[in-house]
Amino acid sequence: MSEFLVSLLGERLVDSEQAEVDVQALGGRLSLVGLYFGCSQNAPCKQFNASLCEFYSKFKKTSEHKDKLEIVFISSDQDQKHWQDFLQEMQWPALPFKDRHKKMRLWNKYKVTSVPSLVFVDAATGKVVCRNGLLVVRDDPKGLEFPWGAKPFAEVVAGPLLRNNRQAADSGSLEGHYVGVYFSAHWCPPCRSLTRVLVESYRAIKESGQKFEIVFVSADRSEESFQQYFSEMPWLAVPYSDEARRSRLNRLYGIQGIPTLILLDAEGHMITRQGRVEVLNDPGCLLFPWHPRAVLELSETNAVQLHEGPCLVLFVDAEEEGELEPAKELVQPVALKLMAASKAKDEEMPLLFFVAGEDDMTDSLRDYTNLPEAAPLLTILDMSARAKYVRDVEEITQDVVDQFVSDFLDEKLKPEPI
Repeated sequence: MSEFLVSLLGERLVDSEQAEVDVQALGGRLSLVGLYFGCSQNAPCKQFNASLCEFYSKFKKTSEHKDKLEIVFISSDQDQKHWQDFLQEMQWPALPFKDRHKKMRLWNKYKVTSVPSLVFVDAATGKVVCRNGLLVVRDDPKGLEFPWGAKPFAEVVAGPLLRNNRQAADSGSLEGHYVGVYFSAHWCPPCRSLTRVLVESYRAIKESGQKFEIVFVSADRSEESFQQYFSEMPWLAVPYSDEARRSRLNRLYGIQGIPTLILLDAEGHMITRQGRVEVLNDPGCLLFPWHPRAVLELSETNAVQLHEGPCLVLFVDAEEEGELEPAKELVQPVALKLMAASKAKDEEMPLLFFVAGEDDMTDSLRDYTNLPEAAPLLTILDMSARAKYVRDVEEITQDVVDQFVSDFLDEKLKPEPI
């Protein structure tokens, strides 16, 4: 256990007095680590930090599991004085300020897209136990539900559901269905845009004979807004008044932003978190239930995934539909191998794979990342770290792609700034 934590966090952390904390000694007693991603200059972080201090203090004083949990602060501060001042408020250790490389590796490993974020991970394996620790702090202030592990969807969603004709349905009616869990709100313009498309997709899937249902989990700010928004939807919803159940579903899937559409299979296992992208990319629902594909063609609708972690992008000279197929066939074996390895370890893909042709969106991406105009051009883009890796060779083969990916995962490549 200690050895794993050392590989994850390094040999030394620091406490609020800048004293070193030995990770090897710390790891011997822990079963759970809360990775707290934050920034001293972020107002929501300051607010959450006060709540976390209260939660942590109470847990350490009263919980029978007090020695099993530790929090580690992972800062995105750029100013060391600001970091030091913020650390003074904390009762837990932090990654050293200068260890930027390890910070970015943790951001990417745990797909953190915003701050504050609190991700609880197994101290022995690093696997995510609970992605949305902010809700744990809010909903379980005494830590009675420790270690906050995931429960089956059927258990979390259990209870009455609503239809917009005010008739009730039981969550048991979802059994044997593909289920879309839709986190959305009326005040969010992208949510309303997606809902209009999703209504058509929902009807098309139902008409095709598939057993499919959607459950709306509202983030609206009032019952009135919820009712107005839900009146546009032909599917089910968790009652707005059942805030506890809505929060548990947010916690179960680690929701960090809306709209988010989670697709589940008939057993309640997750197929994809990218339901939003799939619905927009596949208006005819021909690929439903949207199992993850190893390689995607970069488009305006899926480009948002470039910000969710490192992405391999192979740029090629292709303008017409179908011209990207040879590029996809080149990259696919490498992507499939990595996908299989990640699945065997029950881990998320450390790298997404795209091929990109010639269009305005691709030109904008090249300009933004300051990439050369060469084609083909093999790259890995890490937007959150503002870093890029470029393999500019005359001929790109499968072996070249495979070696490039291996070198990236083994941290043998030197990043260039974006």
